[in-house]
Amino acid sequence: MAKIARLPDIVANKISAGEVVQRPASVVKELLENAIDAGADRITVAIKDAGKELIRIVDNGAGMVREDALLCVERFATSKISGVEDLDSLHSLGFRGEALASISSVSHFELKTRTAAATLGLKLRYEGGLLAEESGVQGEQGTTITVRNLFYNVPARRKFLKSNATEYHHIYEIVKSFVLAYPEIEWRMYSDDEELFHVKSPDVLQRLNLFYGDDFAAGMIELSEENDYLSIKGFLGKPAMQKRRKLDQYFFINRRLVQNRMLSQAVQQAYGDLLVERQSPFVLLFLGIDPSRIDVNVHPAKLEVRFDDERNVRNMFYPVIKRAIQLHDFSPDLAATEGDSFLSGPHQPSSARKFSFPDIPHRVSTTDDLYRNYREGSHSGAAVSRASLLHQPEMFSSDNPSTGFVALERELRDGGEQLASVLLSPVYDDEVIPNPKEAEPKIWQLHNKYLICQIKTGLMIIDQHVAHERVLYERAVDVMQQNVPNSQQLLFPQKVEFRPWEYEVFEEIRDDLYKLGFNLRLFGNRTVMIEGVPQDVKSGTEVTILQDMIAEYQDNASKLKLDRRDNLAKSYSCRNAIMAGQKLSLEEMRSLIDNLFATREPYSCPHGRPVIIKLSLDQLDRMFGRK
Repeated sequence: MAKIARLPDIVANKISAGEVVQRPASVVKELLENAIDAGADRITVAIKDAGKELIRIVDNGAGMVREDALLCVERFATSKISGVEDLDSLHSLGFRGEALASISSVSHFELKTRTAAATLGLKLRYEGGLLAEESGVQGEQGTTITVRNLFYNVPARRKFLKSNATEYHHIYEIVKSFVLAYPEIEWRMYSDDEELFHVKSPDVLQRLNLFYGDDFAAGMIELSEENDYLSIKGFLGKPAMQKRRKLDQYFFINRRLVQNRMLSQAVQQAYGDLLVERQSPFVLLFLGIDPSRIDVNVHPAKLEVRFDDERNVRNMFYPVIKRAIQLHDFSPDLAATEGDSFLSGPHQPSSARKFSFPDIPHRVSTTDDLYRNYREGSHSGAAVSRASLLHQPEMFSSDNPSTGFVALERELRDGGEQLASVLLSPVYDDEVIPNPKEAEPKIWQLHNKYLICQIKTGLMIIDQHVAHERVLYERAVDVMQQNVPNSQQLLFPQKVEFRPWEYEVFEEIRDDLYKLGFNLRLFGNRTVMIEGVPQDVKSGTEVTILQDMIAEYQDNASKLKLDRRDNLAKSYSCRNAIMAGQKLSLEEMRSLIDNLFATREPYSCPHGRPVIIKLSLDQLDRMFGRK
């Protein structure tokens, strides 16, 4: 007797549902794709109990005649393709003809539909995949699909659903991705009878602000590139908007939401050191490619695609992203939120301020622009008269020595000698004595930690440690790659005794240490003589720097996936850079800033922290109530 038997359709549908319908969000995705394929320009999504009790999708698309409505819930019944060759010219989101059959087999399923030519609509109701009711119904053109009690007849699957908060989050993310991908469609969403949003505007930037906050779109880099093979359009987030999760990375290929490791890694590499470790940039990118060059039939949920020439796609995709990033000035402006009020009275606390990246419309700012702004900062206008300020009797009266000029003078004396020397310089006939070095940019060191520079449009604040770290990092990378001599011999060699784990790390990076400029000689068991060091290493710190570098390298290796030389360069720059609290001369400050702007990426340290912050004159004027 034969042991193999054909499974009944209802059993096969339930098994298929395990792949196609993994959770409520899977149902929403499949139904939204059908609504879009039907040509809808208004779609409403309603859920209850995170989709477990109810999922309803209402669209105003073409609708279906009775024959199509009955067939659409059958397995492998579809209007999207008729043969295998159609997969090479696929422009629809759906094509397999499995989704509705799978969904109806594990739920109480109801379909209402009406075409423009029909005066009466059709209602079909299924229970566990079996038709339970067919009737006429009044309704508008389009299709409404209602899914109740999902997985009611597959308790094992329902049991493994996550909490309502988790399932709701998955649904919301799916709907959000479609709202961003199809701005020509009006979207509305309800959860437990509460309206979450109603989006009519076709402006993608307005939709981004809806989901991420009012100022979010201001931090977008827009890009658009196209050739005969590939088109790339969309938006990239600036580094201040980076996230610890990749859910906020949307890649659409021919307007199909996909997950693609190559594209994600290419974006990550294009940002490079502008990103903090283990964080990802916001991405909303639309790629257009000939459908015959991709395979969309490789994943049950159609979330993956394969390119016929992935290397070629990457070779075109990566430079576009890299160039878009390099053309922008990523130094953040210190901007006040719109709700701040600087004239609201002495007892009202000011609102919290945040960093943002506002752009001047239609202007591309580059590293060279900011450096030129800095170099021309001393020529930004005539000298400001200070006599009137110093001669205000009400504010600086000698009757109140604890306030006004006396307090200001004490604050300056205690907190910043260089600033004090400028503000308290002699004044004659309402004019400032000319500075013989007026042509040089004005720089002050604040608390031996930050460099404050006058620039043409306001001021620039630089973190001296991370600025020097960036300079040393790029220099170390170049030295190791180009084998440039970088060692200076020590008059008196220094001895280092390593612990066992330190010696293991030393053996691993020994050759690269030599290329970096460390001339090291073995001297007994786990002992090394330092005979030469890189030129940037300060005299007397040779032993400490080497030991600290090894510790930093080991720490990075245990937490991050870094190339060995990249890890070494980051460890060297971090441990050898100027520290916060170190006093610098004016020439040292100028040299540091000049070297910083000679680097490839001056706006962030090798670990992703910001190096430069700008504060414009307009922002200062607003803070002081001048605007």
